[in-house]
Amino acid sequence: MNGKVYLVGAGPGDPELLTVRALRLLETADVVLHDDLVPDAIVALASKRALVTSVGKRCGRPRITQAGIHALMIDSSRRGLMVVRLKSGDPMVFGRAAEELNALREAAIEVEVVPGVSAMFAAAAAMQVPMTDRRTASKLILIAGQHAADKSAPPPLWSGTLPEDATLAIYMPGRDFAALARELRSAGVAGDVAVVAVSKAATPEQRVDGVRLSELETLQAGAAPLLVLVGRAMDCVLAGQGEHLIEELSAAAEGLHG
Repeated sequence: MNGKVYLVGAGPGDPELLTVRALRLLETADVVLHDDLVPDAIVALASKRALVTSVGKRCGRPRITQAGIHALMIDSSRRGLMVVRLKSGDPMVFGRAAEELNALREAAIEVEVVPGVSAMFAAAAAMQVPMTDRRTASKLILIAGQHAADKSAPPPLWSGTLPEDATLAIYMPGRDFAALARELRSAGVAGDVAVVAVSKAATPEQRVDGVRLSELETLQAGAAPLLVLVGRAMDCVLAGQGEHLIEELSAAAEGLHG
């Protein structure tokens, strides 16, 4: 009989933010195929008898092709093994889940998806800054800053004018902040709108940097994984009180994880 594949969200990196379901699957898995961005502290929760393999991609340089990941999941399942495909954040948010689900379904392999805390939700909670605020932001838009490699001319981040009352969350934004600023301005975002970069959200290494859009090209952001948040709801981060709050929260996070 075939085994089963679980696409499991590892969350932002803090083991305490794993779901109970994710933890139980890790503890009983026969095979764990994890992204590079999943930290060692979470990978270490896997069963000691499990075959654990990193199948991640860094800076566009894959250790294994996507087709190779599909083959590992399918072959392991056909051997009757229980497979956890462990993904950073949530599997269904910019995690190439569609490709993996399609491959598993075509191979008639049973699959289940276990959600995880996505970076945007982790950042909002860690900073105590809501992504929506009925006074300034009634919309939330999630965008990927990177596109499939076979797209010779990637489309702009947004076609048309971005709503004034929206918070824009840009996953995988890259490092060309000058180009990002041009795209946002062309989409109608005002120069005084707050732009916040969150590095390693909800981990002891979390770093928060913010500027106005007019100064975005000067932004010095932290290491990947990186999330860029744009909108009026981010104004409090740039305010003096907000900056002090972030410093206090960062110190508290270090203390909790220490």
